Amino acid sequence: MGLVNEVIKEIGNKSREFYEFVLPPVDMYRNENNLKVVIDIPGFNKEDIKLTLCEDILSIKAQKKVDGKESDALISNQRPNVIDKKIRLPIDIKQGEEKIESAKYENGVLTLIIHTAKKGKSIQIE
Repeated sequence: MGLVNEVIKEIGNKSREFYEFVLPPVDMYRNENNLKVVIDIPGFNKEDIKLTLCEDILSIKAQKKVDGKESDALISNQRPNVIDKKIRLPIDIKQGEEKIESAKYENGVLTLIIHTAKKGKSIQIE
């Protein structure tokens, strides 16, 4: 039975590593003035999430405080305890401008509203 438990534990570890590398899933919506970024990161507390925006790179770092007593035997651990993700945003951001209009974390979903820079002026061809 010990071998089976080791195999199950290793599968859980690989699953968590995959999640940490590929996820969290991110959806983006754009209108004339804003970019809405929706990121699924369930299981974290709002205080555990740190965001930074440097030019067009959004960095998401989160570290979960691990619960459980030392006497509890961990059977499976597929959820990530750490997220460290960088996302290139499809918008033009000028350095020094305040861009994040709002950041809200509710029910495991982080929603950011980012003000977008105006694109260049249209040129009429005569």
